[in-house]
Amino acid sequence: MEFNLKEGMDFKIEITVEQKHTAETLGSGGVKVFATPMMIALMEGAALKAVEEYLPEGYSTVGTHLNVSHIGATPLGMKAYALAKLIKIEGKKLTFEVEAHDESGKIGEGTHERFIIQKDRFMEKVNSKGKAN
Repeated sequence: MEFNLKEGMDFKIEITVEQKHTAETLGSGGVKVFATPMMIALMEGAALKAVEEYLPEGYSTVGTHLNVSHIGATPLGMKAYALAKLIKIEGKKLTFEVEAHDESGKIGEGTHERFIIQKDRFMEKVNSKGKAN
């Protein structure tokens, strides 16, 4: 299957940090700051959105690898955004450069890999787990 993807595709997602996004609420820390798992979710969401509309119907991508650093804390009420840029295409493997920023500057950076999947076949395989036992 041919996919209509090009290196350089990107997408930006922005949120305002709320209590539900904090390390305290998620249990990843004891303070009311933007949680690392939420920053990662924002980065993954941006990568998904960068390519999603260019895939054929019935296809999507799944995250398989992250190598990111969370380098700055963001308080409640501040806007934060993630930007993902497709930097490498190897068959169905996609590599993204990801960054996160708040209103004061960069708070995270790294790379993220995703694989293109056919949703029906992927879910069949997932749902068959444990049925062989």
